[in-house]
Amino acid sequence: MNATTDLRLAPARRGDLPRIAALARTAIEAGLGHAWTETRLGRSLRHPETMVLVAHARAPVPPAELGTAFAFAGFGIMFYGDSRAHLNLLGVEPRFRRLGIGRRILRWLERSALEAGTFEVGLELRAANGAAQAFYRALGYEPAGRVPGYYEGVEDALRMRRDLRATPAGRP
Repeated sequence: MNATTDLRLAPARRGDLPRIAALARTAIEAGLGHAWTETRLGRSLRHPETMVLVAHARAPVPPAELGTAFAFAGFGIMFYGDSRAHLNLLGVEPRFRRLGIGRRILRWLERSALEAGTFEVGLELRAANGAAQAFYRALGYEPAGRVPGYYEGVEDALRMRRDLRATPAGRP
């Protein structure tokens, strides 16, 4: 798959919520309670200051059928405040990871923030998640603090921030 040409990004619809909730549970909330339920996601979907974005990527269909179809590949949820945006969640289905989909979702959400006049994005991630830290650092995010026990009192969070006016070296 060529993630550059075979990806569709669009605002989520109600029918996307079960897939988003399932991916949040397995990829983001593993080992924790399930906070990002369909009900909570529905509130985000309806919130005027929040974008729930979904990605659908071209994927092979069963051999009995011809052609290809687009499949749910991931999502991002960003809240846009007056002066700062906050990335609530970002997840990519395991079979679509390392194809640039997470980067494309995040960049789309960042461009929306810039268009709204918001120049800073913040997020939290598990402090022990080195792969996620490397992903965000490669996209220009910098550590901005640690929050002990952020995840249900069990695990620390690392806060990261990015000034959208600064373009990281080598990144559009």
